[in-house]
Amino acid sequence: MQPLLQLTGIDKAFPGVKALSGAALSVYPGRVMALVGENGAGKSTMMKVLTGIYQKDAGSVHFLGKETAFSGPKASQEAGIGIIHQELNLIPQLTIAENIFLGREFVNGFGRINWKKMYAEADKLLARLNLRYKSDRLVGELSIGDQQMVEIAKVLSFESKVIIMDEPTDALTDTETASLFNVIRELKAAGCGVVYISHRMKEIFEICDDVTVFRDGQFIAERPVSELEEDTLIEMMVGRRLEEQYPRINHARGALRLQVRDVCGPGVDNVSFELYSGEILGVSGLMGAGRTELMKILYGALPRKSGYVSLDGREVVTHSPQDGLANGIVYISEDRKRDGLVLGMSVKENMSLTALRYFSHGGGRLKHADEQQAVGDFIRLFNIKTPSMMQPIGLLSGGNQQKVAIARGLMTRPKVLILDEPTRGVDVGAKKEIYQLINQFKREGLSIILVSSEMPEVIGMSDRVLVMHEGHLSGEFPIEQATQEVLMAAAVGKQYRVTQE
Repeated sequence: MQPLLQLTGIDKAFPGVKALSGAALSVYPGRVMALVGENGAGKSTMMKVLTGIYQKDAGSVHFLGKETAFSGPKASQEAGIGIIHQELNLIPQLTIAENIFLGREFVNGFGRINWKKMYAEADKLLARLNLRYKSDRLVGELSIGDQQMVEIAKVLSFESKVIIMDEPTDALTDTETASLFNVIRELKAAGCGVVYISHRMKEIFEICDDVTVFRDGQFIAERPVSELEEDTLIEMMVGRRLEEQYPRINHARGALRLQVRDVCGPGVDNVSFELYSGEILGVSGLMGAGRTELMKILYGALPRKSGYVSLDGREVVTHSPQDGLANGIVYISEDRKRDGLVLGMSVKENMSLTALRYFSHGGGRLKHADEQQAVGDFIRLFNIKTPSMMQPIGLLSGGNQQKVAIARGLMTRPKVLILDEPTRGVDVGAKKEIYQLINQFKREGLSIILVSSEMPEVIGMSDRVLVMHEGHLSGEFPIEQATQEVLMAAAVGKQYRVTQE
């Protein structure tokens, strides 16, 4: 079959890093090509070369049978290549329709915007995605998952011949994912080619026809998905066998560390639980259940309206994140780009940002040598892949960015570490490294709260599991009782008696 799009022998280097070396990718009409590999394997760089954000050092790009080199994203978009980025690119103050047709507004003969037609066309796109709202809503009023669907609608509006989807379901519910898959099937039937970048193995085997594997910036293989099993694909991605996906360790928990009683706040109603030293407490539930809101209340990023919280037997009051840090509670956000990192700053600056008081003289001057020593130690401990600690963090892979975010939290020497979706958008190899770090923190007596939408992750790493539903605690289970079926039943509102240990 003649490819719609073919990239061969692609090289791309940055100072200190060879991002791509002889990389290749083919996209066929009416088929979905999965592009997989660990974070840092070169997938995003390949897409940026394709769309003209980066210019390649070597190799060729053929689109619709002709060799080409796009000058930038606008040129590739106009040629018929659409890309749905993992990071949202929307303007919150504009409506859905205004975002979808920004720069391409419908105008009448007098040069005025034809609002009626623009909203009608946008509503058609939303209906195609089975979305329940109208296109005159402000984007800023939507959830992250709904905003992602707007991004998808925007790309569909271009009627592209090749559509690249970079982690498109990362923030979507199961229902929204099903709607997206129906759209992908429509695109296939229309003869479009789709590049599907995802770390979710289940989705690859459900929706993709072929798979291309990258490792360390190099092309490893292209295979039909029907010829592969999940374990084989993972081994191709990481270049080694993963004996255990979730390496939970048995470790005796210590004394009571955190006590939460009848806490209420935005999206949270009357929640109580305990957390012990050397324990991993999993928190499960569906999107909108109040998991993140509860964590932000404990950390001080959201107001606590009522209830009682104590740490090591002492009452804790948090009116701001600074209060949380001062009391030894650290929160690592699910949205590391928005809440966790400053992308324009270096690895060193990001890692030490909240711990500068530990590297300051009495007069407020920094002890730069001590700061660099601490950052270097964490880079080695966490196996963070960066050419130097002065590298802008925005140039690191997602997995390495997440390690920096966790290291920054640990630099403040916390007693309670809250990890909200710590492996979101992280490949299978980096996931296992993060799990091993979590186990190390557990051995050292740190109290850990692990919030995750992935039930296998919660079950695989936790000692106990809390389940939330509509702001309430709907279940608490020791790990021996925490099956996916039981957790899902609690997540949809079936009440369970809290297990007493």
